[in-house]
Amino acid sequence: MNQTRINGPGGRDFSVPLGTASSGRLRFARGAASVTLRVDSSTGYLYRARFDGPLPELHALDGTVTIRYPRTFHPFDWHKRAGEVTLNGSIPWQIEFHGGLSRLDADLSVLRLGSFEIIGGASGVAVTLPRPLGTVSVRVSGGASDVTIHRPAGVAARISVGRGASKLAFDDQHFGAIGGEMRLQTPDYEGAANRYDIEVSGGASKLTVDARRHCGETISP
Repeated sequence: MNQTRINGPGGRDFSVPLGTASSGRLRFARGAASVTLRVDSSTGYLYRARFDGPLPELHALDGTVTIRYPRTFHPFDWHKRAGEVTLNGSIPWQIEFHGGLSRLDADLSVLRLGSFEIIGGASGVAVTLPRPLGTVSVRVSGGASDVTIHRPAGVAARISVGRGASKLAFDDQHFGAIGGEMRLQTPDYEGAANRYDIEVSGGASKLTVDARRHCGETISP
């Protein structure tokens, strides 16, 4: 069993040894704001984290890391919250945000990603994805505003948006206003063994999905 450990002055640094965990799951259980996600393949920890502002509860058990902010009746408290989480890149991860997400900067380019999900809406989100193994799902429910998803160059992808979209960009295709459901995919999607399936179930405004070269490593099975 992995136990959460608090390090550093003021108890704002958290870490748990990797131990025998062969996979990881990061779960924000009650909303999140101003989150930075990074990957370190050389660390001996399952994860490391540091938080500013009100501290969340953290629990780690059998590779699952749960981060839960306390319930608050003060909406402006979210502006005071910020967290940086570094995941061990030697194992595959599933990443989930429940309760909505505002302002995320995630560089996952060297991670083995099993799935990525945001439930409750997303705004101000930028994610750099790694090379996928198999079909990897990226899900956003509850609507998306100012969301950018980068994938490695040459990786096939499909995107579906429900309830309309405005300012949608998919690679070199750009759309102003779209009513109803829309689905786009790269020409090689159907035959690709390794690909991304991206779904935004609510409406979307200023949504960008593109491919670009970055310093990420090619992940082997």
